[in-house]
Amino acid sequence: MASNRRPEHKAPPEIFYNEDEARKYTSNSRMIEIQSQMSARAIELLALPEDAEGCLILDLGCGSGLSGEVIEEQNHVWIGVDISQWMLNVALERDIENGDLVLGDLGQGLPFRAGSFDGAISISALQWLCNADKKSHNPVKRLYILFSTLYACLSRGSRAVFQFYPENSSQAELITQQAMRAGFTGGIVVDYPNSTKAKKWFLVLFTGGSNNQLPKGLTNEREETSSVSYSNTTQRDASKRYKNLKGKPLKKSKEWILQKKERRRRQGKEVRPDSKYTARRRCGRF
Repeated sequence: MASNRRPEHKAPPEIFYNEDEARKYTSNSRMIEIQSQMSARAIELLALPEDAEGCLILDLGCGSGLSGEVIEEQNHVWIGVDISQWMLNVALERDIENGDLVLGDLGQGLPFRAGSFDGAISISALQWLCNADKKSHNPVKRLYILFSTLYACLSRGSRAVFQFYPENSSQAELITQQAMRAGFTGGIVVDYPNSTKAKKWFLVLFTGGSNNQLPKGLTNEREETSSVSYSNTTQRDASKRYKNLKGKPLKKSKEWILQKKERRRRQGKEVRPDSKYTARRRCGRF
C-alpha cells in the first residue's frame, strides 16, 4: 500500500505535474527547502574544481527550476530538461537568469553535442523512468538511452549525480546496471542510512579521469558511512553489493538459510536440525 503514495504510480509525469501540481510543488516552503538541500548536496558530489565558476551543468528533470536556482547561487550556468510543460512554465515565470529550458522525455535521450557539459545533476526524477506508462515504454531501453546519451554529452572526467528514491532492490539494480552498460563507473552513496526521514540515495557516476573515488555518505555521529561502488559489474555482482549495503544476508548464504530455518521453526513447521553441513554447496550444484 505504501507504493500507492509514490507520485510515479499515480500518473505519468507529464500528466501528474499539471498546472495545479506544478504550482503547489513550487509554493510549498518545506518542499523548496528539501529540494534546495538535495540540489546543493548533488552539486557537492559533482566535485567540480575548487573555485570553478561558470561551469555548464545539465539539470535532468529540472521541474520548476528550484535546483537551477541552487546552481546559479554557486555561480554556474545550466540547461534543464523536463517532460512537464507546466513545470517549465512555472520556471519561466520565476525569471531564471542563468538557465535555459528544454521540453523533453529523458527516456528518449538527450539532444546535446558531445562533451557539452561539465557535470549533470538530477533530483527525484530517475525513478519515473522505471515505469512503463505506455505500451511502447520499455524501462530497460529507456534507462539505457538516457545514460548512453548522457555519457556522450558529458566532458571526460566529469560526473553525473542522481538523487532518487528506489522502490526496492531490483529497481536500484536495474538503474545501476544500465548506467554501467552505458560506460559509466561509480556507485550509490547513501546519506543518513539509519534515518527514515533524512535518508537520501545518490547515484554518483564517473565518465573517466583520475577523480573516481566514490565519496562517503553523510552520517550522524553514531552511524557508519554507507556507499557501494560498481564498475561495469554483472547483474549478480550488483545484486550482492546492493544487498550488502542494505545490511541483509545474501540469499542462499549460510546466514540466510539459518535465519529462514529459524523462522520456519517459529511457525511450527518441521525443519531439519542444523549441522556443519548446513548451507554447504553440494558437488555439481550452484
